Amino acid sequence: STKMAHINAFPDSGLTLERLPQVKARTGLSRSEIYRKVALGDFPSPIKLGERASAWPEHEVTAWIASRIAARDAKAVR
Repeated sequence: STKMAHINAFPDSGLTLERLPQVKARTGLSRSEIYRKVALGDFPSPIKLGERASAWPEHEVTAWIASRIAARDAKAVR
């Protein structure tokens, strides 16, 4: 399919998708808290992989974690 060809055209792009168990492990958030934050716009939206499968771009989850650390550090400076 053309979708697979497109994905394979960038083999070393660093673009990785993480499924929910990985996102939960990396953020320490529960499934319900992740989806609550997505609904509020406070967490990256998942990408649909199929009818019943979703995943998050790894770099977006990393950026969210970094922003939480930056927010903490900004408060500590005040």
